[in-house]
Amino acid sequence: MTIPENLRYTAEHEWVSDAAGTEPVRVGITDFAQDSLGDVVYVQLPEPGTQVTAGESLGEVESTKSVSEIYAPVSGEVVARNDALNATPELLNSDPYGEGWLVEIRPSDAAAVSALLDAAAYRDLTEK
Repeated sequence: MTIPENLRYTAEHEWVSDAAGTEPVRVGITDFAQDSLGDVVYVQLPEPGTQVTAGESLGEVESTKSVSEIYAPVSGEVVARNDALNATPELLNSDPYGEGWLVEIRPSDAAAVSALLDAAAYRDLTEK
């Protein structure tokens, strides 16, 4: 299982690019999450301009096994979404940390990103 060192993580298995300041952060699901989901067949994401709240639903991922909620890792405004997932949702399986990203959020509190789990803490969580 891949856990890039340069990202931050949530206990709900989302990753966040660790950007400084108020730059938008990119959000996706982890390798652990995509492996647990199985083959992803559909992704529902919010429109740019949507305000999201940390810990609340950001969208859904449907796989051959189940439908799972995606939770916002930080509060802020969605400034972009990965529309490539409409045609090729399997990118979440094949490249969860790259082409399979979900949305970009401009955090309302930049410090919220650094408060998320680092790679070592996330690795500990997944090994329990």
